[in-house]
Amino acid sequence: MIIKTEEELAGIRQAGKVFAEIREKVIAHVAPGITTKELDDIAKEAFLEAGAISAPKEDFQFPGYACISVGDEVAHGIPGDRVIQDGELVNIDVSGAYNGYYVDTGKSLIAGSVTEKNSQAAKLVQDTETIFNHALKVIKTGTTLQKLGRTVEEKAEELGYKVLENLTGHGVGHSLRDKPDYVYNVDAFWDKQKLKEGQVIAFEPFISTKGIEAEPKNNDGWTLTAGPDSLVCQLEHSLIVRKDGVEIVTA
Repeated sequence: MIIKTEEELAGIRQAGKVFAEIREKVIAHVAPGITTKELDDIAKEAFLEAGAISAPKEDFQFPGYACISVGDEVAHGIPGDRVIQDGELVNIDVSGAYNGYYVDTGKSLIAGSVTEKNSQAAKLVQDTETIFNHALKVIKTGTTLQKLGRTVEEKAEELGYKVLENLTGHGVGHSLRDKPDYVYNVDAFWDKQKLKEGQVIAFEPFISTKGIEAEPKNNDGWTLTAGPDSLVCQLEHSLIVRKDGVEIVTA
């Protein structure tokens, strides 16, 4: 989506605010002992209270309101009876529409205590935010998608990490999958598209300690992993491209 009117701008901003609040309501309950289904029930209540639509559930028939990934799950984790353990890495991803405007946002965090045992995961959470914020500095009107992906990849490598090459950001606004189809987190030399003034994208680096590709974890048709020995963090915000920077609407 490329914002062209004040009405569209207001709509995207309001949708961003609503989904940021939904995300944070769920995150506030991430703790040892809670099940992923209980977290999804909290998401369901937040969606209903806000009058928002869950895109995974309504548009793609995902069996939950939010994607809740734990441990070696990197994306699209299905809510269920899994009990979150102290120190586990958890990702909460919510997306959908409010008053017809779509946004997408997600965060990874540590449930409970940070100890020597999970210090690598805790550092990964912090470093993923560092990589995200570093890449934000190059996003503006006229930046190529190649340059954005290269910036993510180079900073990740500098900090000792890899990037999941087959999970990308995307356009949002009129739908959950607007143009551009892919916002790569690697040096996509073939993609010379330039970001446009007012363009709305979901920017979401997936930073990995080992794996470079997400693959199905099991036969549920949804859950992805980068392998049992790889930790992965995601940070995602929907943002508006500006002449000299960005406006994050899901902060």
